Amino acid sequence: MAEPVRLATTSDIPPGKVNVYEVDGRQIAICNVDGTFYAIDDVCTHDGGPLDQGELEGNEIECPRHGALFDVTTGRAITLPAVLPVKTYPVHVDGDDIKVDLSESE
Repeated sequence: MAEPVRLATTSDIPPGKVNVYEVDGRQIAICNVDGTFYAIDDVCTHDGGPLDQGELEGNEIECPRHGALFDVTTGRAITLPAVLPVKTYPVHVDGDDIKVDLSESE
């Protein structure tokens, strides 16, 4: 199993915000939900829209293109037009470092 990849620090992403990072050609969005960090693919499963450009309210992120909602804690598609979940990745906070395990998606 590969080591988790350090992508950010906790101060880089305030509560209620999303930052996107590119790792090996993948766009990974890290979301801060009330101080807990979640990592998802930054791609809407409906049409490939950039989820980091949508609104994060609580644990739901909205695709800016057609309004599909996803639960960033589970990846579940909440509303149409998306029906497939977005990939999620385990996040580890080590001190101030946010590390994401990209070797396996949940």
